[in-house]
Amino acid sequence: MAVRKIPMRMCLGCGEMKPKKELIRAVKSPEGEISLDLTGKKAGRGAYICRSAECFKKARKSKRLEKAFSCRISEEIYDSLEKELTGDG
Repeated sequence: MAVRKIPMRMCLGCGEMKPKKELIRAVKSPEGEISLDLTGKKAGRGAYICRSAECFKKARKSKRLEKAFSCRISEEIYDSLEKELTGDG
């Protein structure tokens, strides 16, 4: 029986390679809208981040999401992503 390969992705916050299932996907839709994709099925460009607020803060401070999506991201979008991530929203 063949061993299934586990897809690995790099967290934008800590830079560690982790199994895809352990990470949350942020996605930029074809319309340019940025949101968290908890199902991993939304269409668009994806970037991955750990489920910790610490990694999100690191990625936000170093503007790694902006680099991954090649666009400016407003503070309001970052705030809403952070609320979604921490479960406050």
